[in-house]
Amino acid sequence: MIDRLPPYAQLLGLTAERDGDGAPVLVMPFGNDVLGRPGFLHGGAISGLMEMAAIVALHDALEGEGGGEIKPINVTVDFMRGGRDKTTRSRGIVTRLGTRVANVEATAWQDDPAKPIAAARMNYLIVRR
Repeated sequence: MIDRLPPYAQLLGLTAERDGDGAPVLVMPFGNDVLGRPGFLHGGAISGLMEMAAIVALHDALEGEGGGEIKPINVTVDFMRGGRDKTTRSRGIVTRLGTRVANVEATAWQDDPAKPIAAARMNYLIVRR
C-alpha cells in the first residue's frame, strides 16, 4: 500500500517512507495547498495526513493476512499545537485488528515524534478478501 497512495494523498503532496522499524510514515511538505492562516497548516490538511497514515498502516497490516477493503466508522482528532511552515510527518499504528473492526491511532509531528502537533483515533470496518 505504501507504493500506491490514495488520490487524496496525492492532492496533499504526500510521499511515503519507512521508519527504522519498517513502519510506513507519510511526509507532507508545507505549501500553499495545505496553508491555513498565514504561516500555519490547515487543520483539514493535518487531519487528512493522519487519516492517510492510518489507512496505509491498516492496509500494511492487512496485506500479511490476505488483504481486505476498509470503510471508516468514526474519526476523532485532537489538535495539540499549530503546525508551522515546515515538513510534517505522520505514522499510523494499528492498535487492534479484529475480524470485522480495526482500531488505529495516528500522530502528526514536525521536528520531534515525541512532540506531536495532533493525534487521531479511528475505527474502520474491515471486509476481508
